[in-house]
Amino acid sequence: MYKKILTLIVPVLLLSSCSSDRAFTKGEYTDPDRVILLDDRYNESDMKIMADSLVDSLMKHPIITGAKKVPVFQVERVVNSTSEHIDMQSLTDKIRTALIKSGKVQFHDKGERDTLSEEYEYQNKSGNVSKETAKERGHQIGSDYMISGDFSSNVQELGARKVVYYKLTLKVTDIKTGIIAWTDEKEIKKLFKKRSYAM
Repeated sequence: MYKKILTLIVPVLLLSSCSSDRAFTKGEYTDPDRVILLDDRYNESDMKIMADSLVDSLMKHPIITGAKKVPVFQVERVVNSTSEHIDMQSLTDKIRTALIKSGKVQFHDKGERDTLSEEYEYQNKSGNVSKETAKERGHQIGSDYMISGDFSSNVQELGARKVVYYKLTLKVTDIKTGIIAWTDEKEIKKLFKKRSYAM
């Protein structure tokens, strides 16, 4: 009797295991701008909405529209003050990319300073690079502004309802004067309802 039951149960378990492994194997491309909320966590749509809004705000500010020469920026740290693990690098990369693509802003790559220093050493002291093409120190352009900011959130739950609030605040500091030349913030609020599962 027990052997018959096991004979019936084992194939069912194997089938359910296989179907679970293949549950997400079928996929399709979708529009990157399409908002898809699979859960209540921060997602790429939130990042795009926030980045686009703040880039648009900065592009309209006089430090860019009234600049006599193309201003040079550098990105400092955007602090993640939320309890979630959020990739701040991806967020600042998206903002920097959009600003550079406008053609109205230039950026220093602060993260590559050590690499540049090593390259100067190689080009000028290794003997492998011709003097005519070797790049010497002392010709970099100093940054005019630096971008920094803070990313915060707040979560409220009551019964089956949940509200998730995000706020991204950015500021641009004039390196010469230390004055905050521009600042703005973008808020997002999302409402969720818990599903009820019938037993």
